[in-house]
Amino acid sequence: MGNLLTYILKPNSLLYLLDTKMVLDKNPEQILDEDLIYVRKEFLHKNPNIILCSEPFLKAEFLNELIDSINCPVIFLDFDLLYSGYIVSEMIKKNDKVEIHRPSKVDLKKIISEIAKRISNEKFLVVIDSLNGFYNIFDEKESGRFINASLMLLSSIGIESGSSVIITAMTRKNDNDEWILSPGGRHIIDSKKSGIYHLKRIGSSLMLNSLNQVGSIEKMFKIVHSNF
Repeated sequence: MGNLLTYILKPNSLLYLLDTKMVLDKNPEQILDEDLIYVRKEFLHKNPNIILCSEPFLKAEFLNELIDSINCPVIFLDFDLLYSGYIVSEMIKKNDKVEIHRPSKVDLKKIISEIAKRISNEKFLVVIDSLNGFYNIFDEKESGRFINASLMLLSSIGIESGSSVIITAMTRKNDNDEWILSPGGRHIIDSKKSGIYHLKRIGSSLMLNSLNQVGSIEKMFKIVHSNF
């Protein structure tokens, strides 16, 4: 696979998931949420919240819908450059309350430091899109420690100020039917402090499934919107 580093997420790893057909609870709570009211309340319970998804535009759609549903300013770290591209191409409407940064290895530490100072004084939604892109900035040896420290710093400060940190991660399954994150993703954040969700599309709706530490679905949020 060349320089592409793919980590299989083991059961004790942060983002380990099992196939939902195997771990679906008999009676998970199902919630119809047209305006993301319940999703936003759910996100208040933990910080950060990690959104797993296999479709780039679906991920962008959800983030855009979430941003439209809140009143506070948004700091968007666009590591993948996809969200910016969708705005430029007018596939997603530009929102004036969103401040987009396109970090590089040269300025990332400065950007993280400035965001930490700002969210300590004011409530923000901080979006990190995506964890995959965050990893790609660094070499393997130096990535884990800095990424872990950065995300924990922003999340800890966010708890004090009421700011939320949303992290996206592109995932897929390998030949053994195991969920994998490419690249990186192991032992980034203590899973007891973070919320983990899987996002997928069913018909004209988005389904956001809340997952527990072993990958079982606890809640199912059905998000219906004409834009989807």
